[in-house]
Formats: sequence, structure tokens, C-alpha cells
Amino acid sequence: MRAVITVTGKDTVGILAKVTAVCAEVNVNILDMSQTIMQDLFVMTMLADISNCRTPFAEFADKLKKCGKEMAMEIHVMHEDIFNSMHRI
Repeated sequence: MRAVITVTGKDTVGILAKVTAVCAEVNVNILDMSQTIMQDLFVMTMLADISNCRTPFAEFADKLKKCGKEMAMEIHVMHEDIFNSMHRI
């Protein structure tokens, strides 16, 4: 089972560290990631393995949303099945 995590907001020090710390805390493995900075806007997309997550998916998503709010960022987590369904032609 995998999830897509997106992070957007004003670029600051430690964004990647804080997001990955939440993932590590619940045993979520980051499989791939892409990030860019457009002027002062930070944008990151991650693909995460949630197979061994120690908490229910909704709780994991809530933890990341809370982390985002603390950094004044937007963090969205979507289960891969939902992501694939949304992008199916």
C-alpha cells in the first residue's frame, strides 16, 4: 500500500526533516520524492510505503496536516488507490 504526499508553502529551513520525521515516527517509508523551489514557494511530492504504518491511515494523514499547520504549510495525503482512480481516463 502506498500514499502520495504533497507539501506546499513558503520555503523555510527544515521542511523535509519535519515531514520525514512524522513518517519515521509511524514507520512509513519514503520510496521516492521530488521537490522544487519556485521563487519563495516550496513544492514537494512524495511516494510513501504505508504497508507497515503503525497507525490508521486517517491518523497518519492528520499527523501530517498538523505538522503542516505548525509550519504554515499545506500537506495533503492521498491513498494511492484514490490517486489512481482520480487520474484514470
